[in-house]
Amino acid sequence: MERVKNYINGKWVDSRSGETFDSINPANRDEVIGIVPKSGREDVDQAVKAARGAYEAWRFTPAPRRGEILFRAAEILLRDKEPLGKLETREMGKILPEGLGDVQEAIDMGYYMAGEGRRLSGETVPSELFNKDMKSIRVPVGVFGLITPWNFPIAIPGWKVFPALVCGNTVVFKPSSDTPVCATKFVGALAEAGLPKGVVNLVHGPGGEVGEYLVSHPEVDAVSFTGSFDTGRRLEGICGAIHRIIAAEMGGKNAIIVMDDANLNLAVEGGIWGAFGTTGQRCTAASRIVVHKRVYREFTERFRKAASRLKLGDGLQKATDVGPVINQSQFNKILKYIEIGKKEGAKLILGGKACQKGDCSKGYFVEPTIFSGVTPEMRIAQEEIFGPVVSVIKAEDLEDAIQIVNRIPYGLSSAIYTQDVNSSAVAERDLETGIVYINASTIGAEIQLPFGGVKHSGYGREEAGGRGGALDTYSRWKVIYRDFSGRLQKAQMDK
Repeated sequence: MERVKNYINGKWVDSRSGETFDSINPANRDEVIGIVPKSGREDVDQAVKAARGAYEAWRFTPAPRRGEILFRAAEILLRDKEPLGKLETREMGKILPEGLGDVQEAIDMGYYMAGEGRRLSGETVPSELFNKDMKSIRVPVGVFGLITPWNFPIAIPGWKVFPALVCGNTVVFKPSSDTPVCATKFVGALAEAGLPKGVVNLVHGPGGEVGEYLVSHPEVDAVSFTGSFDTGRRLEGICGAIHRIIAAEMGGKNAIIVMDDANLNLAVEGGIWGAFGTTGQRCTAASRIVVHKRVYREFTERFRKAASRLKLGDGLQKATDVGPVINQSQFNKILKYIEIGKKEGAKLILGGKACQKGDCSKGYFVEPTIFSGVTPEMRIAQEEIFGPVVSVIKAEDLEDAIQIVNRIPYGLSSAIYTQDVNSSAVAERDLETGIVYINASTIGAEIQLPFGGVKHSGYGREEAGGRGGALDTYSRWKVIYRDFSGRLQKAQMDK
């Protein structure tokens, strides 16, 4: 157990109120991972003041030097990868290989964005007029409020903090109250790397009070949020009313299409990984599998058998395939949706219950759950459950499958398994999602390309990616025209 603190203006400090809350292991409710400061508005005020005070010096720091600090932070995360991965498993619940992968993603982003310190490229283009040149450059936005979820407690802070810093912004970071110790370790790596005081500030506390106050703070210039649609929509309303930039990634109801010519063994593997990886607690989780009618029965039975072999338990145990869900609230929500699916007439063919015996007796464990006979209009096929529950839906043909995938409010990730290049071409053109996978599951994005969705999945792009990616979120374009002709010239008129 650790006692963690806020990090404000280069110092580790308690909250002004002195109040605390506990971070617990979702696999074992008796284990307290950390005692955490419960912050309030005064703490946010101090953090924003520190970020504002550090901004001028940080934006004038040459970008290559900013990148060098990020590189050192990535090296520290790499050095500490093993204990950080184990911490993730204890605090969030994901199995250890996934915890280590989460840390690696932050490391990759640190290296990538360190390189951007020597790039941050704009454009130089020719003018239509004599003795005139033109260029675009990236400039920082200012003070960013960053709000992150619990399911990727080191990777997602890396997605946000690293690009924000290399672009010259300063940051106030509010992590999820379910994974505050992981967030503290991430910020600790930046502090150890030599980040100047005030450039990154960490404030723990409840989202309703601390998060919303941060988003609306008059000295914050822009916001990046990852979390639920309901919370994101509320924050968008706050930012819209005060004309503030917000990038929001708000989840999904993702689908895998399995065509009649698919490699079924591969499709089953992809379905298992997409549905039950991270216990279904990914915004890109495959909570729907849309299967061509010719292979529906065979695929469904193979999928059920494969899922029935998954072992629930503590993610630190090597034999564990599926860990706990994050907390009591999510545990109750998932069980409620399972009951909704039964009442809607879907056929429960696997799981459907809490597991509270043996190694699972002290945690928030839900059995891997599969419904067949699901119709596209059912709530379990429309609403984000965020747990180990998947609906298998029958489709007449490719066109019908694509329509089923698209007829939902979300549009983050989708996938298709097919051996037909024409079918894959139609799918990648017509699927209304920000990410499309071909012969792979709906999860597994890499940091070299933008990440994000459409519709209720949000807007703005994160996770690296050059133009249209994180750099466009965390920097503004400035266009510069220089006329050295010594006379007035009028564009579009003097030709």
